[in-house]
Amino acid sequence: MAEFDLIERIKRETAAARDDVRVGIGDDAAVLAPRAGQELVVATDTLVEGVHFPAATAAYDVGWKSLAVNLSDLAAMGAEPAWATLALTLPHPDEAWVTQFARGFAAIARTHEVALVGGDTTRGPLTLSVTVHGFVPRGDALLRSGARAGDAVFVTGTLGDAAGGLARPDVAALRERLDRPTPRVAAGRLLRGVATAAIDVSDGLLIDLGRLCDASAVGAELDAPPPLSAALRETFGEPEARAHAWAGGDDYELCFTASPAQETVLRAAFGRLALTRIGRIVSSPGVRVVDAEGRDVTPPRRGYEHFR
Repeated sequence: MAEFDLIERIKRETAAARDDVRVGIGDDAAVLAPRAGQELVVATDTLVEGVHFPAATAAYDVGWKSLAVNLSDLAAMGAEPAWATLALTLPHPDEAWVTQFARGFAAIARTHEVALVGGDTTRGPLTLSVTVHGFVPRGDALLRSGARAGDAVFVTGTLGDAAGGLARPDVAALRERLDRPTPRVAAGRLLRGVATAAIDVSDGLLIDLGRLCDASAVGAELDAPPPLSAALRETFGEPEARAHAWAGGDDYELCFTASPAQETVLRAAFGRLALTRIGRIVSSPGVRVVDAEGRDVTPPRRGYEHFR
């Protein structure tokens, strides 16, 4: 495929109409119309083959995940997704691969009414950089910096499945969580005005909660087990499953803090989406896991860091 044909294929497969897109793919830049009374929330993530997804990952799943991880950042801010740009670096222009990639990207984009409005293509090691734009009512964005001592710590869904899928790709339920994460966009919007701080779990619960605590100048004590799926427990057993949940990463669930008095309201609002209270915010810095007797049982591994 020539570069122009590649762009046209992506444009055709991902076509989506939005009234606020004045000019989309095809010009030197997009022309977009921000909403009155709303603030613009912008996030960027880069995925590299062999680092963020295994080399054998299906093109459809790479497309899905490249947008999903960015939508998760918007979810953690309580934002409603709107637009995306894509910078795609390919070792060679494989038409079948590009088509399937674009279809995976488009599938999750349609779910969240996201329009792909531009980007770039170039040759090199397989790398994808996506920038997403969303809206939030003025002053309502969720931040990492609002947690207070006495707040409860909650997480959505189950944790550790993606790490389990990386370790055991033959277990379909776990591998699907790795390849096609579900960004908790609706949950993020429900948290506006209720959560005191929020973050998405991308690198591991302990390390990501630590980042939230650092931003809020507080610490956390986790005194309940992390929520585990049946597939993770059955595949690895309880101790190893918990290790994956505490530090595995790539789950893209939300971790947030809120007043304990809000728990009943949150559970009713979340409906079928699992919500687990796992601990509390404390004034002393650091994130600790404690057992029933209050002993520190924090795992030595807290999560993934690119340059360690």
